[in-house]
Amino acid sequence: MGYPRTTLRAVAQDAGVDVRLVTHYFGSKQDLFAECVELPFDPELAFEVVLGPGIDGVGERLARFVLQRVLTQETGRQAATGLLRAAASEEEAAATIRQVLMTRVLGPLAERLGADQPELRGALLGSQIAGLVMARHVLSLPVLAEADAEQLVAAIGPVLQHYLTDPLPAG
Repeated sequence: MGYPRTTLRAVAQDAGVDVRLVTHYFGSKQDLFAECVELPFDPELAFEVVLGPGIDGVGERLARFVLQRVLTQETGRQAATGLLRAAASEEEAAATIRQVLMTRVLGPLAERLGADQPELRGALLGSQIAGLVMARHVLSLPVLAEADAEQLVAAIGPVLQHYLTDPLPAG
């Protein structure tokens, strides 16, 4: 059915409750969606794995975490592609997903490195990772879909490193 065609009435019916109960506890469809959005990984574990060893190699560790710990697992891949599809099809879903990613993952990751412009750095990370997930798992571009994870880590790790640690142009 997807986000655009889902209604609070349908959610209540599937749950076997009155729609007023759903709106009482969750408010709007967007609020319910935000409550249900689950990341396919624990952000604190990701921060420990990616940032624990220090700044050198952080981009490669982030790429490896995404490609080998999140996207190789069926549940992680389904969650990541599902979030992207929902964001692409409905602005309300996109706003919710943006908020979750920027406040729970991308922004805090960039902030913990202590670099300038952490919001821009987080958004750049998100653009690279979302683009990779979209091209590899939604569009299934053959070269990316068939590429070895280590080859992709080697290719995008330096880009992520740049976004996280190198000087960025002033805005």
